[in-house]
Amino acid sequence: MAAPTLPDEPAGHGILGAMPASATSTTPIEDYALLGDGGTAALVSRAGSVDWLCLPRFDSHACFAALLGTRDNGRWLIGPTDPEAHSTRRYVDGSFVLETVHETATGRVKVTDVMPVGDHRADLLRLVEGLSGTVRMRHDWVVRFGYGRTRPWMSRHSREATGGQEHYLTAVAGPDMLVLRGSRLPCAQDGHHVDEFDVAAGETLTFSLTWLPSHLPVPEQLEVTGRIAHTRASSEAWAARSRYAGPYAAAVTRSLLVLRALSHGATGGIVAAPTTSLPEDPGGVRNWDYRFCWLRDAALTLESLLHCGYVDEPRLWRGWLLRAVAGDPEDLQIMYRVDGGRELPERELDHLPGYAGSRPVRVGNAAVDQRQTDVLGEVMAALELSRERGLQETRDSWHLQRVLVNHLAEHWQEPDNGLWEIRGPQRHFTHSRVMVWVAFDRAVRAVERHGLQGPVERWRTIRDEVRDEVCRRGWDEERQTFVQHYGTREVDASLLVLSAVGFLPGDDPRMVGTIRAVERELLQGGLVRRYRTTTGVDGLPGAEHPFLACSFWLVTAYAKAGELDRATELMDRLVGLCNDVGLLSEEYDPDARRMVGNFPQAFSHLALVGAAMAIRDATDEATAPVVEAAADATS
Repeated sequence: MAAPTLPDEPAGHGILGAMPASATSTTPIEDYALLGDGGTAALVSRAGSVDWLCLPRFDSHACFAALLGTRDNGRWLIGPTDPEAHSTRRYVDGSFVLETVHETATGRVKVTDVMPVGDHRADLLRLVEGLSGTVRMRHDWVVRFGYGRTRPWMSRHSREATGGQEHYLTAVAGPDMLVLRGSRLPCAQDGHHVDEFDVAAGETLTFSLTWLPSHLPVPEQLEVTGRIAHTRASSEAWAARSRYAGPYAAAVTRSLLVLRALSHGATGGIVAAPTTSLPEDPGGVRNWDYRFCWLRDAALTLESLLHCGYVDEPRLWRGWLLRAVAGDPEDLQIMYRVDGGRELPERELDHLPGYAGSRPVRVGNAAVDQRQTDVLGEVMAALELSRERGLQETRDSWHLQRVLVNHLAEHWQEPDNGLWEIRGPQRHFTHSRVMVWVAFDRAVRAVERHGLQGPVERWRTIRDEVRDEVCRRGWDEERQTFVQHYGTREVDASLLVLSAVGFLPGDDPRMVGTIRAVERELLQGGLVRRYRTTTGVDGLPGAEHPFLACSFWLVTAYAKAGELDRATELMDRLVGLCNDVGLLSEEYDPDARRMVGNFPQAFSHLALVGAAMAIRDATDEATAPVVEAAADATS
């Protein structure tokens, strides 16, 4: 297909002129797919619109922010003009190479989207292929830096390149530049760059987007088909390294790939989600920025990867941890930036209307200043599992753990904000106390099993004191359940993990009683809420929906309690909530049947992996006596 005539770009176009009114309906969260390159991630809708992209890093500002506003806040659409087009999509095998097939009354076209890995640069490639007939396509490129606020200076360029004359567009604002190349380029129109074209069977068009610091020269264009093939092969090779063998294998593999996509390949930081301010309740105020590295979430992610045979990632993350928390243990934070930076000031973006009108839109996270005593327990558990999988401690890595555990020994009795980042008063949350027990338990194991040096007698004594306290003050004898925090009768879904972390056997009557209490008080539409927000414990107005990780925790608790039928029934339902490309959000509204919260959510996917493994292990344990009996009968 011949390239269109390229008109001169009006000087400064995109800065001058009125912004068109173009509010659009909100795209359902489950309609998005994830693209990632190990440095950042993009969300692209089923219709072919890239509505969220932060460059060059997960926690950078967004240049496409239509997800939290309108298309005038930035997007990159390549899709059919026919609003009745039927679109299906899939990830190619074990990769994040996304193929979307659009079918209209006149033909079929395939769009392949990928963010190539291994190039040490930030690109997004799009390949359009005609499959049958002819399909009319629309191209809409709208760049708005600064989370949809800043309209860049647009320029059109031509230069000699390998294979002939190269034409491209640049968008520049401050330190950032985006470069758009393609088989045909869109033209300026009312603050957008737009184009329409026909794609016939057998025709192919390529487009590429590149970010770079604005003071650098424009780099050479990537070869689109070759980079797509390389990225696919690299991802498939990584997925093939998984040693997981058990039920729900496809969902486990996709979840592992999501966890990898949320990991920064250079620094080792692991973000909780690639988005901010996707609401826990549409129209509400529970909208948070998850594009940072929580020590808890990252540690739990590592456990999922380690259980499935991945050993390189823990070494990279441990290096990130050493850099991030270096210094006085008094300064330990619960979360950090991707590069280990400590400054995460929370502010509101008043220029964005928010997803489904959910305001405020926040960037940064004030929870960084909270005390969450459970965090060290998750970190120590992940590092202990790393040792069991053969990762050798360095002098610095074990010294850091000793310092942190000894600091906890001086402060373990203090109240905290809990893992749900309660913005109300600090309390003695039962889950936090259990994870204090885990921290000392894993420190004791490090000495007893791995020969590391430390004050093991002191750690063992505190571990036993914590256990006695939890069983005395965190237990409601009358109601036969553990409670959310000391002095309350409320329950909390976090209590479901007590058996998973080894605090109690899964079939302990106290564990079973807690499961029953969660069923009575926290189920909504068969899924598990974190806690009852109506108590006011979190200090926030409004409500939320069932938390998917908590629902997977119930699966795990069922499996460990020997209730396999219940575990499998709930697991089948939860896996069925994944969208068409296998992704899960933070929460799910069972009444409206829609995803809510930040997306995709590492916590949901790592909990899926844990639940699948729990069912596998429980199934193996249940069948082992049968196999042994059969063997005895044969002999």
